[in-house]
Amino acid sequence: MSTDSWLSRINWSEDGLIPVIAQEADSGTILMVAWMNREALKLTVEKGEAVYWSRSRKKLWYKGEESGHIQKVKDIFLDCDEDVLLLIIEQTGGIACHTGRHSCFFQKLEGNNWVLAAPVIKNPEEIYNK
Repeated sequence: MSTDSWLSRINWSEDGLIPVIAQEADSGTILMVAWMNREALKLTVEKGEAVYWSRSRKKLWYKGEESGHIQKVKDIFLDCDEDVLLLIIEQTGGIACHTGRHSCFFQKLEGNNWVLAAPVIKNPEEIYNK
């Protein structure tokens, strides 16, 4: 049996992807949701750091490659339907979102309006040198 047989256990989508939830180990906060293909997952396991598949750029995305906000992977879980991954991570720099916030989930529905529920920790222009 191949050493990559564990990858075959995953119920990949038709386009070869699986959604991935990144959860902070210490706080339990859901920081972001992204996608992985086989190569991204293999690299994540090999490096111990999150590597995702960017659907918009159509390429591998090493989390933190530009920002320095790397996600160190503590554990990886596969859900009961084998079609969603959960990464338990340590978020370096305390910023997971490209907007400079701790979590990508910062817009909260109040009544009929989406309100900003989390502050910007660092201006994205400072992070990405734009």
